[in-house]
Formats: sequence, structure tokens, C-alpha cells
Amino acid sequence: MDLGFFTMPLHPPGSNMADTLEADLKQIVYLDQLGYSEAWIGEHYTAEWENIPAPDLLIAQALGVTSQIRLGTGVTCMPNHDPFSIAHRIAQLDQMSRGRLMWGVGSGGFPGDLNAHGFDPRTGDNREMTRQAIDLVLQIWKEPKPGNYKSPWWDFNIPEPEDDIALRVHLKPYQDPHPPIGVAGVSPKSETLTLAGKRGWLPMSINFVPEHLLQSHWVAVEAGAASVGKTADRSNWRIAREVMVADSSAEARKQALKGTLARDMEGYFLKLLPRSKMLGLLKVDPNMPDSDVTVEYLVDNIFIVGSPEEVTEKLSALDSSVGGFGTLMAMGHEWEPEGFWKSSMGLLKEEVLPKVETVEA
Repeated sequence: MDLGFFTMPLHPPGSNMADTLEADLKQIVYLDQLGYSEAWIGEHYTAEWENIPAPDLLIAQALGVTSQIRLGTGVTCMPNHDPFSIAHRIAQLDQMSRGRLMWGVGSGGFPGDLNAHGFDPRTGDNREMTRQAIDLVLQIWKEPKPGNYKSPWWDFNIPEPEDDIALRVHLKPYQDPHPPIGVAGVSPKSETLTLAGKRGWLPMSINFVPEHLLQSHWVAVEAGAASVGKTADRSNWRIAREVMVADSSAEARKQALKGTLARDMEGYFLKLLPRSKMLGLLKVDPNMPDSDVTVEYLVDNIFIVGSPEEVTEKLSALDSSVGGFGTLMAMGHEWEPEGFWKSSMGLLKEEVLPKVETVEA
């Protein structure tokens, strides 16, 4: 099992933007030094808690101060972008990374972001636009055919090349044929994860999904792969989790229930998810009342919190329950207190992961 990191990021409204960007960068640098294999950075325009609209810019900055960690957009929300422009931005970033880039893509989930770009999430147009836009980006990278490209969501031209002086659409990614593409799944038997299996993309399961739903995620990936005569590779599967490790289970639990994690859950997610009718995803029992979905419930049932020994047992049990997966993505929060979070990330990498019993993927 590899160890990665996924950060929205998460900062309370009113935070100093320059300070939070610097703190997010320092986290990535520290994880690179610890030997984390990858870090994904989210993209949001209208969520002040998740305050990065351009993860590619932070990735570009991080490339210059890290040495081995792979960096991914988590995710590029395609409805926010023109496919011609984003094809060039991602290709350039991959060139700058010399192959350390992963390209996470998605159809966007924030009503405010979708509204800003002219989408009504009730129609599903954002999902259809995303499918078409990704295919168009891949076509531009492979063979940028001259002509007009027009749809309900974009209108641009690829000009005829003038080869004698090299005037043409020319930029391709560093990785051949392109950076690994990752997509995130949420719902049971997710259509997005079915597509990941079909296209050979990296499937990612978000941090709130209980184990019984995670099992359905891999069913979706396998079904997608089988539909085109392929066999899905579990080593490509990423599962995100809230993970906190301390010298004692009592200390880890105290930090989870009273610290930054609890602040972010109570101040943001447990208010946001009911509005988007997604709180049910967190329920082990679908019949339990919404009021029972508390931070304490999440710590007891979904999050992975405890001493190195307890967290090792929980991760081993998770791996066994889902039949094996490739990368654990620990979720990002503000590192306050910094010493605790650095210790937690270090214990997870150095004390826990080497002892996790994994299913042969």
C-alpha cells in the first residue's frame, strides 16, 4: 500500500489567503520529505472554506521545492474551463513536472461554481460537457486537427498549420500519451468509477464513504473494465480517509473530537452535505436520523483514529474488507497544532504503513 495526501484545502472563512497558500505548500514539502508518494489539490471557486481556484498554480510552485512526490489536480472541474485552454495548461504543467503530474478530472459539484459558468446541475449538462471535454483534450494532445470546434459549451478554432515557420497547435504532455487521469467516485456503483474501469483511469473513493459502499465502488470499476475486455488493477485504486495517529488512542481521539478535524466537520461539512442531500452517504445504517451523524459518530465508524497499533489494525481491516487497494490518501486539514499533525503524518508513514497487512492486489 502506498501513502498519499488529498487536500481540498480546508481553511475557515476569513483566513488570510497568502498565509493559507504558504501553509498548504509547506505541508506538501514536508510530505515530500517524509516520502509520501502523491498529493492531490482541490479546485473551488465559490467555497471560501476550500479556497483554491487554481490548483495547477500551487502544483507549479510545489514542483520547484519538492523532489519526488507526484502532484495531482483534485480535480480539474471541466465545466470551469475551455477544453482548448486547459489542454495547454495541463500539458505545460506536465512538461514542467517532467512526469510528476497526475490529472484529476471531474464534472464539478458546487452549485455556485456551476452557476458561475452557466450550468444548472439539475440538468446533468455539466456531466455531459465533462465527458465531451475530456475526449476533446485527449484528441488535441494526440492529433490537433484544424477546424472549428463548437458545442453548447465552447466555440474555438484550431488553425491550419504553417509548417515552414512552425505556426501550429503543438503542445503535448511530457508523459506519453498523457498524465495518468484520475476520477473520484461518490455514489454506490458510481457511473464515474465504471468509466474509470472502462478507460483505464485511476479510480478514487472519497473520504466519507463507509466500507460497504467502498465495496460497490470496486464492483463498478471491475464492471467498466470487463465491458471492454480488460481486467481492472486494484493497485490503481485510491481510497481517501481521515487519518489521525498519536502515541496513544486517547490523545488521537481527543485531537479528533476537539481539534481542527472537528472544527472542519462541524463548521463546514456537516452543514454542507445536508444541503446537497449527501448526508446519507455517511450513514452506516440508512435509517439512522441525521442528528446522529456527529463527529463522534464519524470517528467511531468511518474515520481512522488511534494509536499506531490501532490505526494499523483499522487499515488492515479496511484493506481486507474491500479486497485490497493501492493507495491510501490521508485527508488534509490545517496543521494546528503543527507538532501534532507533523507527528501524525510521520507515524502514519513510518510506524503504521510498514505493518499494515494487505490483500494481494
